Amino acid sequence: MSTVSLLSYDEMLPEAQAVIDEIKAARGVDDVNNFWKALAHQPATLRRIWDGLKEVMAPGALDPLVKEMLYIGVSVANNCDYCIHSHTASARSKGMTDDQYAELLAVVAMAAQTNALANGLKVPVDEAFQASDR
Repeated sequence: MSTVSLLSYDEMLPEAQAVIDEIKAARGVDDVNNFWKALAHQPATLRRIWDGLKEVMAPGALDPLVKEMLYIGVSVANNCDYCIHSHTASARSKGMTDDQYAELLAVVAMAAQTNALANGLKVPVDEAFQASDR
């Protein structure tokens, strides 16, 4: 259950409506996801998150599907049910197959296990893995 109401467009302040209008235009949709409706309570946060998301998820060195799959992995690690579902849907719309999804989850699970072991054992980082002056 949400901790805030999901604002309808008419309930939003004009600053929030402007961001919602941008999201709808950018995505070619008539309505926005619940995440945006919840963030609309805080127009400045809504603007900051939307602008950041546009920048980070824009075409770049990483393929859009890879970006969505990374988002899923982090969402699984952070146990964000909403983000797991929304970014899995987005990744599927960008071509993610069932096999890719299964492999992604296997990698996330293995990373979680080895991260926990390395953290628990406080294994020192090998010199060869340290950042160098590139």
